Amino acid sequence: MTLAQNSTIFDMDLGPLNPVTAELILGVVLFALTFLILAKGILPKINRTLAQREDAIAGGTERADDLRAEATQIREQYEAELAEARHDAARIRSQATEEGAAAIAAARAEGIREREAILASGAERIAGERAAAERELAADVDAWARALAGRIVGEPVGADRG
Repeated sequence: MTLAQNSTIFDMDLGPLNPVTAELILGVVLFALTFLILAKGILPKINRTLAQREDAIAGGTERADDLRAEATQIREQYEAELAEARHDAARIRSQATEEGAAAIAAARAEGIREREAILASGAERIAGERAAAERELAADVDAWARALAGRIVGEPVGADRG
């Protein structure tokens, strides 16, 4: 009997595929009800959750980009400070080398002055001692020469004669 009713909907006989009018109406109503529940209740929540996830991902990517840019900036700043520190260290080394060379030159000059002063003092002392020795020897040599001449001649010579 249902086949007869179904035959009236469609002019041809589809066999077991012929729809029943009540089932067809019930199927359309249930589909519409399911569609409304999904469209009005569940799908907005799903879309909202997907949007939040997308924002979180995009925000995470933006934060990662910001952190990457900040890290790059900090690295450049660190490299600049490191280059400046290396420059300062080179300048300090150069200055220390110059000061060391100046100190060595000053010590050398002081050593030369002291040496010259010692040599001059020694030369003066030697000259004084030489003059004193010459005076002493001049007097002694004159006496020895007379004594020697007197021995050779056999008589006193010079001032001793008298």
